[in-house]
Amino acid sequence: MTTEPLLTEAGTGRPVLLLHGGGGPATVAPLAAHLAGSAHVLTPVHPGWDGTERPAALARVSDLADAYLGLLRQRGLRDVLVVGSSLGGWIGAEMALRDGDGNSEDGSSEDGGATVSGLVLIDAVGIGVDGEPLADVFALDARGLAERSWHDPDRHFVDPATLPPAELARRRGNFATMRALAGDPYMHDPGLRERLRDVRLPVLVLWGESDRVATPGYGAAYARAFADARFVTVPGAGHLPHLERPEAVFAHLDAVLTR
Repeated sequence: MTTEPLLTEAGTGRPVLLLHGGGGPATVAPLAAHLAGSAHVLTPVHPGWDGTERPAALARVSDLADAYLGLLRQRGLRDVLVVGSSLGGWIGAEMALRDGDGNSEDGSSEDGGATVSGLVLIDAVGIGVDGEPLADVFALDARGLAERSWHDPDRHFVDPATLPPAELARRRGNFATMRALAGDPYMHDPGLRERLRDVRLPVLVLWGESDRVATPGYGAAYARAFADARFVTVPGAGHLPHLERPEAVFAHLDAVLTR
């Protein structure tokens, strides 16, 4: 990446890299606000989202993972907890694979230790699971996407006809970038699931029980792919459990931070 991504920082303490999904940084804003109470939270806007520029070199999700690892190392950050929602979870999983320190048995390295020391995936995408296909969000209208994304779609559905042109343009741009990075093959790397067994970090996989974009069965398979992972479901929540059941998600994250 030739330029640093647009980045918001808040709080002090253990560094946390918070990675948003396809809906953009607003979808993780409550997480950022909560975590900043006890941690140093870095929340980037992925290049190409919310009107930002995406360099041509960032053509795949793995390119974003490399870029964010480079950013953390450039800043000299260690013991970083990476928290990723949806597409952000995929980026986080790729980061864990690429961080050689995190994949070593003893955490040692020539340059002094791990960059990433923990990973939390929240309804992440990125792997292929037989019998648990991901919903094709590019083929769904707004109502269909809401039905699959939320435990209570009537409460959270927003009719696009009620949105101002600038917001519609932002959403279209975000979807276009997501399609460019993850549209083919659709929302996964065919080899990622097998490679995740090499990750030696502790991983928490949080999943909304009502997620119909990526089902709980898909999430359980994601957790099983890691050597050291816990799978926890969040009742009464869909694809963004931190928005529908924030207190439950906050409690799980706080437990990870205080270990």
